[in-house]
Amino acid sequence: MPFDLQTILVLRLCVELVVAGAFVVQARRHPTVGGPGWWAAAVVFSTLGSLGFGLRIHSLNLLTVSVANTLLCGAALFAWLGLRSYLGLHRSLRWTVAGMLVILLGQVLFYVVWDSAPARQALFALTGVVVRIGTLRDIQTHDPQRRQPVLQFLRWLTWVELVLLGFVGVAVWFVPDTSPARFGALVPSLLVFFMVDLLLRMVVSFALVTARLQQESDRARQLVLTRETESRALVDNLSAGVMVFRPDQTLATINTAARRLLGWSTSGANSAMPEPQAPDWRLLREDGRPLPRHEIPFERVLATGQPLSNIVIGVQTGAGDAVSWVLCNAYPENDALGGLRHVVFTFVDITSLKLAQQQQQALEHQLAQSHKMEALGTLAGGVAHDFNNILAAILGNADLARQDLPPGAPARESLHEISTAARRGRELVRQVQAFSRQQPMERRPVQVAEVVAESGRLLRAATASPFELVQTCADGVLPILADATQLSQVLLNLGTNAAHALEGRAGRIEYRIDALASEDPRLPAAMVQACAGNGAVRVQVQDNGCGMDEATRVRMFEPFFTTRVVGAGTGLGLPVVLGIVQAHGGAIEVDSEPGVGTTFTLYFPAVRALPAAVADTGLASDAGTMVANTSGNTELPGPSSVENPVMAPDAITEPRHILYLDDDDTLVFLVRRLLERRGYKVTAVTDQSVAIEAVRSQPTGFDLLMTDYNMPGMSGLEVARAVLAINPDLPVAVASGYITDELQAEALACGVREVVFKTDAVDAFCEVVARLVSPPRPA
Repeated sequence: MPFDLQTILVLRLCVELVVAGAFVVQARRHPTVGGPGWWAAAVVFSTLGSLGFGLRIHSLNLLTVSVANTLLCGAALFAWLGLRSYLGLHRSLRWTVAGMLVILLGQVLFYVVWDSAPARQALFALTGVVVRIGTLRDIQTHDPQRRQPVLQFLRWLTWVELVLLGFVGVAVWFVPDTSPARFGALVPSLLVFFMVDLLLRMVVSFALVTARLQQESDRARQLVLTRETESRALVDNLSAGVMVFRPDQTLATINTAARRLLGWSTSGANSAMPEPQAPDWRLLREDGRPLPRHEIPFERVLATGQPLSNIVIGVQTGAGDAVSWVLCNAYPENDALGGLRHVVFTFVDITSLKLAQQQQQALEHQLAQSHKMEALGTLAGGVAHDFNNILAAILGNADLARQDLPPGAPARESLHEISTAARRGRELVRQVQAFSRQQPMERRPVQVAEVVAESGRLLRAATASPFELVQTCADGVLPILADATQLSQVLLNLGTNAAHALEGRAGRIEYRIDALASEDPRLPAAMVQACAGNGAVRVQVQDNGCGMDEATRVRMFEPFFTTRVVGAGTGLGLPVVLGIVQAHGGAIEVDSEPGVGTTFTLYFPAVRALPAAVADTGLASDAGTMVANTSGNTELPGPSSVENPVMAPDAITEPRHILYLDDDDTLVFLVRRLLERRGYKVTAVTDQSVAIEAVRSQPTGFDLLMTDYNMPGMSGLEVARAVLAINPDLPVAVASGYITDELQAEALACGVREVVFKTDAVDAFCEVVARLVSPPRPA
């Protein structure tokens, strides 16, 4: 059945208008997809060409022939540009317009100059062939593996078009131009074919757009999944804990840090599939008390709907007593309608920071204790001067009075009690000064085992309790750099406390000595650097007495704190131990349990040889004095007796003239009587300027100047400088109630022969004077 040309043209125009409208709608709805806009332009060109083709039925002219053919060729070119745009290939509108101008020029030439219908049709077919070949090449380039069915269908359709266009290009040369068969039979068939081809291309184009939209949707979905995975991985790898609760308090999401805090397994954990139950934890306030329910962050957010931030909470999990401290935040997550979907709970583990704060508080407490000790030391130094003067006067006058009484006088017993009480006061002053570190130290290499043995003998002699005393010392223990007297005081104080802890029972007191390497984990961290190389010596004093409770352990190093009855203890024993141990660069640890016993562990840096700086310093001797000869060599006298109350007069053939300076009238009176009874000539004054003027008036008239150190106005050292400037050969001694290393060094620099501990000077005064006075003058 032959096709009616006009009907076909009308039907083609209708189809093209519908297709153009569909492509326009697609271009506007999916602007990211390349192609529909170009395809709409191609259909418009095809529609205009079809109109020209329809007008050709009635009349042949330049517009209906050349322009119509050019528009149909442009439709093919724009369809190709649409495919390239869809495939993401380069497209050039400039070259497309240029190609259409060339086609138009050829059509005009073949119509005006050389009127040849076969040539015009051949040019039309050739343009279609070139466009189809380009289309096949682009499809092959974009999909070489032929995995996209729509493109492959378009490929086969293009091959069919290519074959048909080739047939048309060849057939036009074998059919006469005037033959009615060409125009009446061939053209309608071709129009029907290209209309069907247009419909197929529209279907393919829509399929391509749909496929691209599906790809973009899949890509967007994959991107969302990737971002969700990355976000989940990011949250899961955060050092901060994240927990997402549902309104019924069950968990929706939990990350690894939160699992670790709760003690849950983190291997193979999936935050999207957490344990459904609520976490087994106990929340604590900062003061350690349980957190009330209304203060729990989840409950507060659930009740108020408001976020919470920077809340410090303690977390206890399982059956353990360990507490993890966290800084937490909580906020609600609502849905689109404003309903609560989740409560997000985030936290940062600040346990280490909390421990650091506790350590800081402990250090602040230690600093306050150090300030207290420093204040007490300053007070002790001030009190020691006046109190030592009082004690010196009491002891000296009591001894002089006892010498004046006959052996059987009843008053001698009272004087003996007075001297005993004064000596107890003197020992209390010494303990206070040892606690405040104002006693001079003579540190030398000391074998701790020897000091322990001596301290054990003293402890056994001074204590009547029936305890078992055990002393053990490991092999290869190095010496320590220490003042043997003060170290003995430490060990004796600890032993005495251990004996009192036995409460009269037959118990056990043990001294253990061993060595620790510098890398030994038992060594306190603060001593690792000081013990590098030689290690440390550890001394343990252990008893199985009554022990101490926590309240006593906290306060045991406080000055004047004691658990003994009033009058039985001063409360300075352990503070003195702490002061001496720290002055030696050591450390002390205490382990005690009520009813079990107590162990004091002392750590001291070990040494191998005597440092030159220590060997060359003229430090105080046991008698509390420092001696320096005129040649510059330091001499240390042997220990003098501090317990001998009797001062037998020395036979002095020629009296020596002693100048004594002190601002205390009582001591001036005492010293004058003491020395005059020994046969010395004494000039005692209480004013510094009077003493200096006396030496200036008689530069060689005195054999010794004994001056107090702490006096109002000029100190004893300033008086010594002024006197030695007048007579450099005059022996000068300075007496003080407390002696420091700085005082000794300054005294040596001034030329002072000896620094005398003031309380000891009462008993050893004559010995000091006899040692320092100049030899008899030649006759």
